[in-house]
Amino acid sequence: MTRVGPVLQAGPLANAILAAIRELNAEVQVIDRGSYLRVLVPERCRLTCAQVQRHAAAAFRLPQDLEQVMSSFQGRFFVSTEEARWEA
Repeated sequence: MTRVGPVLQAGPLANAILAAIRELNAEVQVIDRGSYLRVLVPERCRLTCAQVQRHAAAAFRLPQDLEQVMSSFQGRFFVSTEEARWEA
């Protein structure tokens, strides 16, 4: 099984993104390396702008705000103003 997802620089925004990913995806695995979080989901990882805004209690724009904290990723990356996806 192929796992996909973002590598996020640790901090409050990464925590909000992670909370949104956990809500929208099953079997989320997080490898905490202190300064960054590697998020892995089987086959397809989905993230919506609305879910991140709810968890961050602040405005969140895709792709701009995600790009500021995502240093890398696993899989193929697709993004619109409403949703980001990583797929195997």
